[in-house]
Amino acid sequence: MRYSSNTSASERRTPASDPSAHSASGRSPTPANRAASPVPAAVPPAQADGRPVRPWHRYLMTRLLTLVGRPPVSVALWDGQVIRTSDAPPVATVAIHSARAIRRMARNPFYQFCEAYANGQIDVVGDLVDVITKMDESLRTSRAAQFLYEMFTNWLRLPKFNSLSASRDNVHHHYDIGNDFYRLWLDEQLAYTCAYFPDPEVTLEQAQTAKFDHVCRKISLRPGDSVVEAGCGWGGLALHMARQYGARVTAYNVSREQIAYARRRAREAGLADRVEFVEDDWRRIKGRYDAFVSIGMLEHVGKSNYRRLGEVIHRSLTTCGRGIIHSIGRNKPAPVDRWIERRIFPGSYPPSLAEMLQVLEPREFSVLDVENLRLHYAMTLRHWLSRFEAAIDQVAKMFDERFVRMWRLYLAGSVSAFETGSLQLFQVVFARGTVNELPITRDHLYAETQPAPAAVSAANSG
Repeated sequence: MRYSSNTSASERRTPASDPSAHSASGRSPTPANRAASPVPAAVPPAQADGRPVRPWHRYLMTRLLTLVGRPPVSVALWDGQVIRTSDAPPVATVAIHSARAIRRMARNPFYQFCEAYANGQIDVVGDLVDVITKMDESLRTSRAAQFLYEMFTNWLRLPKFNSLSASRDNVHHHYDIGNDFYRLWLDEQLAYTCAYFPDPEVTLEQAQTAKFDHVCRKISLRPGDSVVEAGCGWGGLALHMARQYGARVTAYNVSREQIAYARRRAREAGLADRVEFVEDDWRRIKGRYDAFVSIGMLEHVGKSNYRRLGEVIHRSLTTCGRGIIHSIGRNKPAPVDRWIERRIFPGSYPPSLAEMLQVLEPREFSVLDVENLRLHYAMTLRHWLSRFEAAIDQVAKMFDERFVRMWRLYLAGSVSAFETGSLQLFQVVFARGTVNELPITRDHLYAETQPAPAAVSAANSG
């Protein structure tokens, strides 16, 4: 899918004249000068509004900053006038280049800020992650701001029903925009879910492999076990389970590009006889398995389908079956951001932990372990954002400048959401209530030998 841009290729700004090219990347150029560098005045781009700034422009921006809790940022209008509503030193300057952006933000500040940034009508001179974080902190401290945000988030929102056809369309919108694009900034296995950092200094590749092992150990995967994976991405975990743990894996996914890539990888690795990649929806899973694995899929299932997912898990697991669900989540139920839903992740919904358990409770699955990897996802996203920034010229050639700015905003906003606790990352391990042949401590999760040690029978441990 390509996104149209309001700016033609011939009108795109060069890095020297585009403040976002060096300052709105989500990270400052060097950690050493981040705190010491003064926030520069906004640099209006070539297409800045040629009309004079009117008093109502200043009034509306002042009111908007007040309504969202007076965040410590400066707002620079296209004639150089600067507006501040906070006594704290500004972390960055938000440069507004047109009256249209102000008018639209007055009607819907949160959604239209994102749209204006994507369209190049707003730039951030400074650290984009810091700006989003400070705005989020200000929202949380202001009841009026929270009410405003919830009103605009829920206004005219209709419930989403992720049918078979809708789920396929939603996946196509996000995941089928090209393997070459994701290859630019994901790790070498194209793992597009939260990594696991046993040490903050490990590489992204090492952290994603550690995540694969963390998942396999949590379900006590053994040679010969049969596994069904619902939503397998580009196949990295399925291949790891077969190669490193001797499992037989059937992996389902509705993304045509991802399935084709995963099948090719299986053939090249000599694992095609142990891993079957099925291009189909999780609702059509067939067979019986020792383990059920879902990594980063529940966000796309939809609350109305949670009970049905539980039924699929119930019919798919053997009497000794166990499983894991790994999902972005929230501390309390809340709708997904409208801009993210429309532009990036249509049909998505990060559940609260209580909502996640609605998948398991109707069939009386026992929850064995719950872990929150929130800060691991923040570190993962920092890696992705850095790699994305290093590849923006290539991304712009594949798509356009609007696409680059949309995805920069999405990645930077996601970093902020996990660092501030707006989003969580839950891993829930479960099993049938009668399963006793599983480890009774967490020691196996942190052992250095591969594969995971044999399970200890709780029935014989006393």
